[in-house]
Amino acid sequence: MAGKQKILIVDDDENIAELIELYLTKECFDTRIVNDGESALSVYESYEPDLILLDLMLPGIDGYQVCREIRSKNPTPIIMLSAKGEVFDKVLGLELGADDYMEKPFDSKELVARVKAVLRRCTRSNTPAPTSDTKVVEYPDLVISLNDYSVMYNGKYLDMPPKEIELLFFLASQPNQVFTREQLLDHIWGYEYAGDTRTVDVHIKRLREKINDHEQWRLHTVWGVGYKFEARSI
Repeated sequence: MAGKQKILIVDDDENIAELIELYLTKECFDTRIVNDGESALSVYESYEPDLILLDLMLPGIDGYQVCREIRSKNPTPIIMLSAKGEVFDKVLGLELGADDYMEKPFDSKELVARVKAVLRRCTRSNTPAPTSDTKVVEYPDLVISLNDYSVMYNGKYLDMPPKEIELLFFLASQPNQVFTREQLLDHIWGYEYAGDTRTVDVHIKRLREKINDHEQWRLHTVWGVGYKFEARSI
């Protein structure tokens, strides 16, 4: 059926893959299942999915490598699935470019909600904003624009995924206001994240790797509370 969004399901457990397919087809998604990393890379080219659900523990090429190869060519959103719940695994997956990370076993409603939320974000980020609705925040040596999803820092454009830009824009557009991790998840991710707020810490860490503290502003951790964009003087 024309107009359906396509989801590529990559999981070597056929029962889990078929269960995921059942959840998604009920929500009117078009789905395709593959059971190993090599097939995922091959089918990706021909199927051209709108989103990939990617298991980490795959035979041959693992999910990390699949994510790395796809992300080097295309910004197709990726949600990683894994029974491994260690912080290291989540951080590595997100740093490789995954848009989200879910631990197995997962709730079917939460999975569908995350798929829809990631697709909404990507659709929004790829849709040009109306010229009359300017969404730009400017500070000395820093310009963040949601009109074209760009960040200029020290006169150069940074390569930054949509969620990082949205998080930075949200904080910078409300300087000196402290937000909890839960509030940031709700505003940026747009759904209940089922308790694991460490993804906010990962994205803040990635922002700090790209943007250093400035004498007039900085990304500041409020210990025990959350984060704020501290503007000392503009």
